[in-house]
Order: sequence, then C-alpha cells, then structure tokens
Amino acid sequence: MSSNTDPQQLFASMSTFVTACMANHDPSHNPAHVHRVVSLARRILQAEQLLSSTSYDPTTVNLAALLHDIGDRKYVTHVAEAAGGNDDALDPKKMVKHALLAHGADEGLAEKVQTIVSHVSYTTECADPAKVKELIAGGYPELAIVQDADRLDAIGAVGIGRCFTFLGAQGQKFVAKGAAWEMGNSIEHFGDKLERLEGMMKTQTGWKMAKVRTERLREFRSWWEEEVSLASTYDIQQ
Repeated sequence: MSSNTDPQQLFASMSTFVTACMANHDPSHNPAHVHRVVSLARRILQAEQLLSSTSYDPTTVNLAALLHDIGDRKYVTHVAEAAGGNDDALDPKKMVKHALLAHGADEGLAEKVQTIVSHVSYTTECADPAKVKELIAGGYPELAIVQDADRLDAIGAVGIGRCFTFLGAQGQKFVAKGAAWEMGNSIEHFGDKLERLEGMMKTQTGWKMAKVRTERLREFRSWWEEEVSLASTYDIQQ
C-alpha cells in the first residue's frame, strides 16, 4: 500500500489485524470490546462536533479506538505472537505505529495514533494525569474521545459483564498468593476503579453517558450487597 491509503481501506485492513491479534483474548478484551469502543467513539465524536469548537480528525479517532488495546500489558504476548516482525513489532510502545506503517499509513498519522494509544489507559493516566491533559490540549484532542469511549465500555451493564468475565479469566493473577478467589473481588473493583471513571470523563457527551452507566453500577452493587447480606445470616455450622 502507498502512504495515500484510503482511510476506509486502512481501517478495514487494521480491523483484520486487530481481530488476528486479539483472537485468543478472553471476552473482556476481545474484538467485540474493541468494536464497541469504536462505535462509542464515533457517537461521541459526532456529538462533540456539534457541541465543541475543538477540531477532531475522524481517521485518528477511528484508528486509535480500534487499536487502543494493542500493547495492553495484560495481553501483550498474544499480540506479539500475531504481529511478528522486528523489535518494533514486539515493543508495546511501538506496536501500533509499526502495524500502521506496515499497512500503508503515513508516518505522521502512525505516530499520532501511537501516542494516543499509549496514553488511553486508566493506569497510565493515574501515573501522570498532567501528561494526559497536556496531550489533549497540545494537539491530541482525539485522546479525550478514545479515553471516554473505552471507559464507557467498562461501566454500565456491559462493564459489569466484562468485570466478572475478566475475574474468571485473569483474576487469580491479581489476588495475593493463597488468598481466596471470589466473585466479590469484582464488586470491590467497582469501588476501587469503575465508579471513579465518571469523574475522569473528558467530553461533555462522555460524561453524560457515564453518569447513566455509573448509576447502573451502583444499583447492581446495592443488589449484590443485599443478596450477600441475606446469605451471610446462615450459619454453615448449624
């Protein structure tokens, strides 16, 4: 492909790449998650273009949303196996740029999408929130949309499903050695992270959507606590 690859053709090509990379991921971070994030990003973009004077590049939004989990430390070995190639293909900080260049994207677009993808995650933002603000204000406004879209898929009914799915697939790695591995670990994650995401939304559209989905999290947690409380009144020794 030339550097003048049509955006739709590039997106289709990268979508095939993402599906191959994530084929062995558990359902909490599989291609279906990615395509929900793309859809959410497009919805936010459409709304923000009417609400805000900020100029967004749709191609950057689409590609960054599509590729946002490539290089995720939790799954990077799966992606590396699918990507193959040189050291850049195996480096989480360069994977996206390498893949885009290999599929015909120009250098500037590949670099921009890589920068956005490298700063989407909650953990990365918590480590350096000032950097994320700096990027959004300094030429990477698309980061705000992609972050919001990814975080919206972590909350609400879908987020609850993903949370329990991730616990079942990966949870044992995150509990202390010898500690019990329980469904309640997912509920703890609600308070530790998921219910905080509403306050980290960057766009007006994302915030409004997050408000609704966060309320669903809280209501589910209240149901959970009620049912667990009823069960805990039973003395197993009797």
